[in-house]
Amino acid sequence: MTAERYLDRAEQVVQRIRVEQAANIRRAAELMTDAIGGGRAVYVYGSGHSVIPVLDVFPRYGSFVGFRPLLDPRLMWFNTVGPGGARELLWLERTEGYAPVFLTSYPLAAGDVMLIYSHGGLNAAPVEVALESRRRGLAVVAVTSGDNAAQATASHSSGKKLADVADVVIDNCVPREDALVPVDGLLEPLAAGSTLASVCITMAMVAEVGAQLAERDWPLEVFVSPNVPGVTPDHNARVFEAYAEMLRRLDASTAGG
Repeated sequence: MTAERYLDRAEQVVQRIRVEQAANIRRAAELMTDAIGGGRAVYVYGSGHSVIPVLDVFPRYGSFVGFRPLLDPRLMWFNTVGPGGARELLWLERTEGYAPVFLTSYPLAAGDVMLIYSHGGLNAAPVEVALESRRRGLAVVAVTSGDNAAQATASHSSGKKLADVADVVIDNCVPREDALVPVDGLLEPLAAGSTLASVCITMAMVAEVGAQLAERDWPLEVFVSPNVPGVTPDHNARVFEAYAEMLRRLDASTAGG
């Protein structure tokens, strides 16, 4: 059955991540632990379909204050064709010069980490977010396809791919074409793997960062399911307030800078 072929390939991807990328996940987690434990933040960015793991970082049951998703409605789709459609965001994420303007709205500073998702790692948006983050003194973590980084030619005018700019590169272990299942009679493979891989990597990092912060006695503000025994009704309201306080602190730290 073709569905089972996808599940087999998905298991292979996760197993490769476990074996080949554990050290890089730990390195990334150490950078993030230092950022959050030092009163700074882990900014999280993706465009197009790579916004999905960004949405899954926080707020998400089992995650905690310290991650700051950067969500740009211009680089997300709300429609297939027409306003808010995929064609427009594909054009914009490939157009140089937009991402640095987008980042002017955020108080990025040395001590922060920028976590960037991009399966292809070639489009202007993720490459320029990485370049601008490095210019401002942030450590950059990239989750991208190592297969594509090895084979593709850079399309950005800098001559850089996302993997060239990052301090830590986590290979999502998905082939460059993304879709995992060949079907007889079709030129095009079916069923993408990069979202599955990116979310798996994300939750592994969230778990590792949270455990490292707990070892440092950092006061974790965890967004939690109300189905967890002992959770008080106002628990997540306090988490949202802690998140708002983090934003105020970050803004104040760079005001006038």
